[in-house]
Amino acid sequence: MNTSTPRHPPRSEHAEQSAELLWKAVSAADEGAATQLVLGMLDEGTDPESVLLDVIARVQARVGEEWAAARISIAQEHAATAINDRAVAAVSAHPAARTPVTRGRITVACVDGEWHGLPARLLAEVLRLRGWRVDHLGAQVPTPHLIGHLHSTRADAVALSSSIATRLPTAHAAITACQAIGVPVLVGGAAFGPGGRYAELLGADAWAPDARTAADHLARGRLPRPEPDHQQFDDLPHLADQEYTMVDRNSASLVRNVFTALEDAFPAMRSYNDLQRERTAEDLAHIVEFLATALYLDDEELFTWFITWTAQILAARGVPVRSLPPALDLLARELKDFPRAARILRAGTHSLTTAPFTAAGNIA
Repeated sequence: MNTSTPRHPPRSEHAEQSAELLWKAVSAADEGAATQLVLGMLDEGTDPESVLLDVIARVQARVGEEWAAARISIAQEHAATAINDRAVAAVSAHPAARTPVTRGRITVACVDGEWHGLPARLLAEVLRLRGWRVDHLGAQVPTPHLIGHLHSTRADAVALSSSIATRLPTAHAAITACQAIGVPVLVGGAAFGPGGRYAELLGADAWAPDARTAADHLARGRLPRPEPDHQQFDDLPHLADQEYTMVDRNSASLVRNVFTALEDAFPAMRSYNDLQRERTAEDLAHIVEFLATALYLDDEELFTWFITWTAQILAARGVPVRSLPPALDLLARELKDFPRAARILRAGTHSLTTAPFTAAGNIA
């Protein structure tokens, strides 16, 4: 395979048809059919990069959409993701994907706490196809271990992936640590926001919206070596008010206090069974975690997006979302001495009260 002139990807219609066939196999939990399909495409001469990105990645995006719409369960989502991961492995082992190393060395990893490993794996395989020597470290890589690996390998760059916005404080620490030893960082994943807005805020050297764009960016030349004296809090001077630190450290007590008070503010909760009460506690924990992240970034839009998305997820599952505004009010009372937190919570409540609701109290 010529790495300087890759084979052309299939026509859009062909990719769509192949993605639909793969979706049928994945949704039926038919690993054999899924693997046979991608191997057959490679045998027919389809570009391996296109199989990875135009077919497997497209199907994986659909898996997430189907879960969000409550059309598949968490178990089905996990099974589908596992089959897609094995399809990626089948592509990487095929003779058509064997590419000599013609470029430098790159480490690909997910930030600590990020368990969505498939996007990083797709990037790693695409970079190998483009001629890079790739160290793929997988999901949930603790920053000290990442830095130790970089010391021993002298990578030209690090590609960090994160899909969950609440991992951004950890991502920031990882970015800064990599740069402190002179290794530039390219980031990607949904966590970094529309247009990579948080990538720039957190001082990343580059951002890419997808694996193909990331590979193209790296192919244009090496990322410049970062300045070694850059400090993490230079990017976010608002952290001096300690609001993020206090909310993050006291998250468990905040969840406990709001949960206890919510029974009076939302009487319907008194009739919840044990599973419903457990789910409510989990939802409150996520709310506090996203509030802390919004404080870290000083970005209320992140929180309003999350709280609206949460309402939509609950509505899709037939769960009343009327408990969300009282929960935010109770949390605001707990944090009455924190002006940035109060502002963000007000914005979240406003986003809920201005959304269209059905008669059952769900978002229309």
